[in-house]
Amino acid sequence: MKEVLKQYGILPLAPLIPGHPAVNALTKAENWHTDTELDPWGWRVRFPGEGLAGYGKFIKKKAVLVSREWLPEFAAAAGSPRSLEERYNDGLCSPEALKLLQIIRADQGIETRQLRTEADMRAKELKAVFDRAVTELQGTLDIVISGVKERHNAEGEKNGWNSTSYETLEHWLGENGIAAYSGSREKAVEGLRSRMDGVWTPEAIAWITKTMSW
Repeated sequence: MKEVLKQYGILPLAPLIPGHPAVNALTKAENWHTDTELDPWGWRVRFPGEGLAGYGKFIKKKAVLVSREWLPEFAAAAGSPRSLEERYNDGLCSPEALKLLQIIRADQGIETRQLRTEADMRAKELKAVFDRAVTELQGTLDIVISGVKERHNAEGEKNGWNSTSYETLEHWLGENGIAAYSGSREKAVEGLRSRMDGVWTPEAIAWITKTMSW
């Protein structure tokens, strides 16, 4: 799967891009959620942890792995060169997204439960608001999912489901020795198209070009 990811650059977990592979279409269903070396669900944590790929809901609110080689250009092409504060002042992001990003910047790798607590979004009726804001930040490439942390009780015993953790894209790139892309959005799009040529199907290229407004 590492070789497939390196070849295609962008790999959804589930079928998303027409004429393009997805992790669950290339793996055996019986290996999923087994907590073994062959469990593809675990790779969404392992690959970012090993610096091989960024992971998050980057395209149409769907989970996608983007290889370290492609990620800087992808972020420049799909994200914004302006800070979230600037976009917020222009009405281009929600106040909840801004609040969460400021917390994540101050505590890189913060897990979901703690993030909701610090943002005063622990109430059940605010879960949907929280989820929308976190998805919004991933869609604009401001944050990535950096891993999954085990929950423990006061005695240190595992307690409940594992919790997703987040960090800024800038922090993830820096931690993995990857330089941010310095060119324009147009140049980044050109670079991605060059990478796709001869590797992606024409159908897949046409779909992502339209979907991402490239």
